[in-house]
Amino acid sequence: MSKLDALLNEYAESHQNVLNKKIHYICVPLIYFSIVGMLFGLKLGEWKGVEIRWVYLILTLVMVYYARLKFQLMLVMLVFSLICISLNGYIESLNVVPIFYFSLAVFVLAWIGQFYGHKVEGKKPSFMKDLQFLLIGPAWILWKK
Repeated sequence: MSKLDALLNEYAESHQNVLNKKIHYICVPLIYFSIVGMLFGLKLGEWKGVEIRWVYLILTLVMVYYARLKFQLMLVMLVFSLICISLNGYIESLNVVPIFYFSLAVFVLAWIGQFYGHKVEGKKPSFMKDLQFLLIGPAWILWKK
């Protein structure tokens, strides 16, 4: 069994309840989206007229992690990450609220949903055992064998 399969199987053990799974299918992508948004809102500066943001540096490292697990998974997560960046850029362009604060609100609300799902499940979130499950959650949602 590959390391990815082992991680996905272990993650699935604490996600058996139907309601908890439904909550995760909504909240996990929202949490990932919101983290991308918060990082998108944090600018490092400018270089030769190009705005440099933390999101590009951090997502590069995240993609290395996914590529080490399985290259095809990295491609799936890269596409999802680019969609998240594009949507966050669009939301930022609306100039209603700073993207960092919008994303922080989504992050908090989605985590409330996650913790409610785990209360229903009766099991602690996987990341409390191992922080890498924070990156396995999105893979569990988006990666289908």
